[in-house]
Amino acid sequence: MQLNLAHLLPRSAANGPGERFVVWVQGCSLRCPGCWNPDTWSLEPRLQMSVDDLVAEVLGTRGIEGVTLTGGEPFEQAASLASLCARLRAHGLSVMAFTGYRLRELVTPDQKALLDLCDIVVAGRYLQARRVLNQPWRGSSNQVVHYRTNRYASSAGDNTICEVHLGPDGEMHVTGFPPDALLAET
Repeated sequence: MQLNLAHLLPRSAANGPGERFVVWVQGCSLRCPGCWNPDTWSLEPRLQMSVDDLVAEVLGTRGIEGVTLTGGEPFEQAASLASLCARLRAHGLSVMAFTGYRLRELVTPDQKALLDLCDIVVAGRYLQARRVLNQPWRGSSNQVVHYRTNRYASSAGDNTICEVHLGPDGEMHVTGFPPDALLAET
C-alpha cells in the first residue's frame, strides 16, 4: 500500500500529547479558507512512500509516544493509514488524527477503520473567523477534540505550543499553533 505524503517530522511536542512522529498527508478536497497547510491540498504525487517503509521509519524513532496524522486530509487516505496505524498500535504507539471532517461524515468502511484506531481525533472544518490560540490542538473554536480511548482522557489537551524546525537544507518548518506575531515574521 502506498501513501502520498507532504512532510514527515520524526519528533514533535506541538502536535499532540508527548513526543510524536508527525505525518502530513498530501491531498485535501476540503480546502478550508485560511488553512495553515494549503501546500498539502493538491492530489498530485509529492512524497510517495509505502506503508511498510513508513512503519519502519516510525518504529526506528526511539522515545516517541505515538504518531499524529495531519495534512492534507488523513481520512482521504484512510485505507493506507488504517494499515499503518494498526501496525503501529501493535507496537504500543498511540494515534492522533486531525481531520476537517466531523465524525458523522466519516462513513466509509476505511474511514471507520481508521477512526477506530485513533486515541484522539480533532474534528471539524477550520474556520478562519473562529481562529483560536487558547484551545489546545484546535485551530478554530468550532473544532472538537474527541478522546476515543481512555489512554489520554485525563490530559485534556495540555499543549498550546508551536515549534520551529530547521531542516538540513536550512528550510524552516513551523508546526503547532503559532501566534499571529510569529506568522507576520515568517
